[in-house]
Amino acid sequence: MMTELSVKTSTREELIDITSQVQQVVSDAGIDSGTVTCFVPHTTAGVTINENADPDVKRDILYKLNKEIPQQDGYHHGEGNSDSHIKASLFGASETILVENGRLVLGTWQGIYFCEFDGPRRRKLFVRVSGA
Repeated sequence: MMTELSVKTSTREELIDITSQVQQVVSDAGIDSGTVTCFVPHTTAGVTINENADPDVKRDILYKLNKEIPQQDGYHHGEGNSDSHIKASLFGASETILVENGRLVLGTWQGIYFCEFDGPRRRKLFVRVSGA
């Protein structure tokens, strides 16, 4: 079963916790055990798993990314968003999460994040649930 979610971003760069939306897709699928894959079909956005308890972690990730990969740095790509493409490549377009007893198998402090690097935009996120 595959579900398309819409993610509305509000700034050029942000990490949006999508854990509850992904868990809802798993719950709706009614599986007990399996996997869920989250896939972002965009070249300037990604998905990752990281801490979701302290909002400073998201802020620190974006701070360090912008320090190492600034928006303007003599890039050749004409659209002016080369930094976004680089950041999206580093994070990747998909994550696979285990499901057990109908719940995402995540660590105590882990959450799933949609990573926006060229917003604000309305983005797509595909979620595929597999299992029994």
